[in-house]
Amino acid sequence: MRRSLLTLTLVLLASMFTLAQAPATGDVPADRQDLRQDRRDVRKDQRDINHDRRDLNHDRADRNQDQRDINHDRRDINKDRVERKQDLKNGNTVAARAEQRDINHDKRDLNHDRVDRNRDQRDINHDKRDLHHDRADRHQDRKDIRHDKRDLHRDRKGR
Repeated sequence: MRRSLLTLTLVLLASMFTLAQAPATGDVPADRQDLRQDRRDVRKDQRDINHDRRDLNHDRADRNQDQRDINHDRRDINKDRVERKQDLKNGNTVAARAEQRDINHDKRDLNHDRVDRNRDQRDINHDKRDLHHDRADRHQDRKDIRHDKRDLHRDRKGR
């Protein structure tokens, strides 16, 4: 009897020691730490959103510059065509060939500028999608923080 009582006492002491060492599920400092980490994550998400906005603005500026280059190349091509037509009318085939080379060069530039403009437009569309998804994620994170604060407050009142 004495032995079983001693064993029971040791088991109770060991279980109490184990419970004292185990972190409580409603541990306030741990919950606060999680809340701080959530806030840090939201701030990092906000920095990412701001970076995406700047990137979007840069892509728009690049696209607009490419469009200006396209318009300039089109004007050059039309001007060279008029000059080539005038040279052929005057019988100056050497000058007409030179104008044709200029036209071909301007057409290559025009095609490169179109490719750049289209690439910038794809980047803009991609950045817009990312920005939209980041905003939705950030909204959900803020909602989670509000709920965590509310739960933390309720746990404190309940103690």
